Amino acid sequence: MEDIIKVEHLSKSYGTLKAVNDFSFSVKPGTVFGLLGANGSGKSTTIDCVLGTKKASSGVVSILGMNPTTNRKKLFEQVGVQFQESFYQENIRVGELCEVTASLYKKTADYKNLLAKFGVDDKVNTLVKELSGGQKQRLFIVLALIPNPQVVFLDELTTGLDAKARRDVWQMLSKLKADGLTILLTSHFMDEVETLCDEICILKMGKPVFYGTVPEAINQSSCDKFEDAYLWFTDEEAVENEIL
Repeated sequence: MEDIIKVEHLSKSYGTLKAVNDFSFSVKPGTVFGLLGANGSGKSTTIDCVLGTKKASSGVVSILGMNPTTNRKKLFEQVGVQFQESFYQENIRVGELCEVTASLYKKTADYKNLLAKFGVDDKVNTLVKELSGGQKQRLFIVLALIPNPQVVFLDELTTGLDAKARRDVWQMLSKLKADGLTILLTSHFMDEVETLCDEICILKMGKPVFYGTVPEAINQSSCDKFEDAYLWFTDEEAVENEIL
């Protein structure tokens, strides 16, 4: 089956700085792909270029067989996006924000059902500014799912959630995946990556240093646990020790 996301030789430069350097990857239908790396490794820039919100310096990108720049309107009827830092008018109620979001699309999921699934249905009449950090994070995931997308991009999806809420979100995303949803996510939680991801790519200074499955990452490192393998590939542990 054709890849849902296909990226070939993607590069993005800011002056002399190469934020992303000749990066290629693909995401199969109905799978979860994890894009990992330390802050500043190029994850956010990659997602911005894939979505067409930033212009790549070079490379070819397709989502659902479409160019995200030239087919933007048609494509985003089928794509959901949740960013780590989402900025919405805070003096709007949760239900109103969901309705406004739904009005942007031709076909949508029932946002009340989504709010219930993610445990924030009791906040439908609450102002966004009155939500806790974890409640906002769950709301942002709901907003990404309102267009009933074929593929969704989730950036640090469980930041700010407690352990139970994180596991509830994992369970819901696993069900959505089983229903055919394709997910590209970034995360700093390695237990989350192990639970959800079919394939991962670890970036370091804009270049992939590993591409494959979690078990393959462990096998290709000198470690027994995935979190240690991740640190081995990124050298984050060594950098932290140098700072100390």
